Parts: sequence; structure tokens; C-alpha cells
Amino acid sequence: MIIDKQEDVTRAVLEEMHRTPDARTREILSALVKHLHAFVREVKLTEREFEEAIGTLNAIGQNTTPSHNEAMLMAGALGVSNLICLLNNGLKGTRPTQANNLGPFYRAGAPRCENGASIVRSPTPGPALYFRGSVRDLDGRAIAGATAEVWHPSPVGLYENQDATQAEMNLRGRFTTDANGAFSFRSVKPSGYPVPTAGPTGALLRAQKRHNFRPAHLHFLIHKPGFKTIASQVYDPSDPHLETDSQFGVTRALIGNFQKNGDEYSLEFTFILEPGESWLPKAPITQKVAA
Repeated sequence: MIIDKQEDVTRAVLEEMHRTPDARTREILSALVKHLHAFVREVKLTEREFEEAIGTLNAIGQNTTPSHNEAMLMAGALGVSNLICLLNNGLKGTRPTQANNLGPFYRAGAPRCENGASIVRSPTPGPALYFRGSVRDLDGRAIAGATAEVWHPSPVGLYENQDATQAEMNLRGRFTTDANGAFSFRSVKPSGYPVPTAGPTGALLRAQKRHNFRPAHLHFLIHKPGFKTIASQVYDPSDPHLETDSQFGVTRALIGNFQKNGDEYSLEFTFILEPGESWLPKAPITQKVAA
């Protein structure tokens, strides 16, 4: 199609998509073009602004390394990660869910652990934490034999992949639910932390006068054949950034109840799995920073 005026551009692109063999791919790309072109027209994007936008996209890739995923970080800062999560869980967004963002710090291959074991693998000063989880179906029945992967930052706010002083896979573990659908582990109580700001996500936060903190939380990835895999996070209600999470991850269903018992904290939490596809997401990172 020969272009005569700016309105022709959208129609020309859409017409060229008719050969796309996969119907779902065609649907997604067609909607993307329509919304993207409408956005450009709505804000009357200038040539300079377009050049800056391309620079941001390039920088997202340039700032992504085996130990840091800038694209995932940006998706969270724009609220896209949690929106996709809530649309696809809780019976398609119709009820509260324990599903949450996978986040940019999940690593595959965490060590298999016995229930009750510690996931502290190198000196990690901080208050002790005992966690007991329960995994159940929509009718409240225990789900035995589910795999629960766990990871969280240290009390100084660093995941082991960010911190060369922590042992490989420190504060990470993989557990299997028992006949009662339960799993448990010992660790240290995580703290809130600032997300990295050296890349485009930091520039976005600064432009909007937003802070870069996440409230304290623990991560989980729970899966078993026959049930929909969920990533989850359980948040500390006492954290000052609970309502202003820079990644928009906090939902009411995921605020935990940390109990202090002397020098140790305890936390119990129940995860509900829906029927569906069991699959493992691709890990956003593959290794930790070099010493």
C-alpha cells in the first residue's frame, strides 16, 4: 500500500499482517499496532521524544546482564507485571489470589531441602525467621507433593545474586509439601530494599519523583502437575513502604502476619492453587555478580 497521509500508516501495517499464520499472534500484534499508533497520535509524539524512547529501549537491553534483568524491573515499575498476574489468576481476576509477580531475582536450580531445614548458607546476621506454609486447592484440600521454591533478600536488602559476599544460593531453597500440604524452613527475616536505579528504570522513577524501595517480603514459586503454577510474595505489614511499593506488587491477600517470639519471628501462610497448567517460568537471571 502506498502511503498518502498519516492515517494510512496504521491501515497499511494492519493489512500486511493478514499472512500471520498463528491466530493468537495475529490478534496480539494487531492490537499492539492499533494501541501504539493511537498512543503516538494522542500524545503527538515528537521526533526528539521518539529518539529518546528508542534510546530507553536500547538501554533496557544494555543494562540486562546474567545477574540483573532491567526489562523485568521496568515492567514492575510500570505496574504491568502485577496487572498481568491479577488478570490471569484468582479465577481470571474475579477473586483475591495468592499469585504475585515473579520479580527480577528468581534463579532456577535452588537446592532441594528437607522440610524445616535452614536456607542460610553463609553468615547472614539478622533476626531468625521460621516459616510454615500450607498449599491447598480451591476447596481447601491439602495438596501433597507440590514443589515450593523460596528466595528472599538478606536483612541488608540484597539478594545473593547481587552480593558477592553471600554464598551461592544463599537464602534460596526448594521444598516439597507433605501429606498435609505443608512445608517449612528456617531463615532470617528479610528487610525492604531499594531496587537498582543505574538504568532506565531509575530514570523513570526519578522523572516521576518516586522512591525506589520495595517493602520487605519473601518470594515463592509453587507448582504441581494438574495445578496452575503461581509465583507469590508475602509482605511484612510493618514495612513503611507497604503502600508505595515501587513495583506495585502489594495486594491485600499477601500481607503476612509476622509474630515475634523472643529473638525469633514466625510466619504462617496458606497458598491456594487453581486447576490449570503447571509450568516453570524462565528465570530472569542465571548467575550472581562476580566477586
